[in-house]
Amino acid sequence: QVQLAESGGDSVQAGGSLRLSCAASGDMRNTYCMAWFRQAPGKEREGVAQVHFGSGRTDYADSVKGRFTISHDNAKNTLYLQMNTLKPEDTAMYYCAAANLQCTKYLYRHEYAHWGRGTQVTVPS
Repeated sequence: QVQLAESGGDSVQAGGSLRLSCAASGDMRNTYCMAWFRQAPGKEREGVAQVHFGSGRTDYADSVKGRFTISHDNAKNTLYLQMNTLKPEDTAMYYCAAANLQCTKYLYRHEYAHWGRGTQVTVPS
C-alpha cells in the first residue's frame, strides 16, 4: 500500500510562486508514475502534471505549461510541483497521486490508484 501526504498549499497573490510537496511512503516498488491533479469547487478533478519513473518523461496540462514544473526526488521519495506565475484560475485543492501501471501521456485520473488528501492553493483575484 502507498501512502501520500501533500503539503505546501497556501494563499498567494497572482503572479507569485509556490512549491507543493508530496511525501510518499509504503511499498513503492510497483509505482510507475506520479502526478498532481487539482479540483476547483464545482469542477471535475483534472490532471496538472505527471512524471514517468522509468523514462523521466513529464507531461503537463496545456493550462500550466511553461509555468509549472513537476519533479521527483528518489532519495527522499518526494514529489514536487513548482508553480510560478500563479493565476486566480489555479485556485483549487491539489492532490498527489501514484500509479501502479504504466501511464499514458493524457493525465487520466483512472490510471491512478493511490491518492493523498490534498492541499489547498488559493490565488485571489
